[in-house]
Amino acid sequence: MPNKITEEMTLIEILNFPGAREVLEKHSLPCLHCPMAAFELGTLRIGEVAKMYGIDLKSLLDDLNKAV
Repeated sequence: MPNKITEEMTLIEILNFPGAREVLEKHSLPCLHCPMAAFELGTLRIGEVAKMYGIDLKSLLDDLNKAV
């Protein structure tokens, strides 16, 4: 497993890090609760998702990398 979360990582890769789910929830990432996204967690990249939902990617990655 890589030691740093980047914008190219998929949600499923990120969710393998302990503490990542809590950070994603803090940033109101809707994909965690979307029934359709459950089928796409292996293909959705965090950078794309942040852009789609207007989430500050730099802040999200900073928080994720501090937490993990």
